[in-house]
Amino acid sequence: MQLPRVTLRQMTWTTSAIVLLGITLLLWSAFRHQESTLAIRAINQGTTMPDGFSVWHHLDANGIRFKSITPKNDTLLITFDSSAQSAAAKVVLDRTFPHGYIIAQQDEDNQASQWLSLLRDTSHRFG
Repeated sequence: MQLPRVTLRQMTWTTSAIVLLGITLLLWSAFRHQESTLAIRAINQGTTMPDGFSVWHHLDANGIRFKSITPKNDTLLITFDSSAQSAAAKVVLDRTFPHGYIIAQQDEDNQASQWLSLLRDTSHRFG
């Protein structure tokens, strides 16, 4: 029994299809997860961070839902499902907390987003 020979054209099409599938999966994983994070930091060294309960109370009182509140390195990170929730929370927290705090959008730590931004920023290196 003789196996059919794989031609160069078949090998090229198969390889192209696998590469295209891989790129599609990478892009899909990068864009399907659109979490947004706010970071609250104290401006001055002696200022204490607000506790998570007070943040929860202010957000809940304004009908803003969040996924988590996590302290990390003198920063309070608040994760939301969407950037719209994050923007609404920023408005509420800017109004609520005194001027001794910086409330800013945190960049994503998503690995796929990091790869895409790396490729986007260094596109001049290809070709």
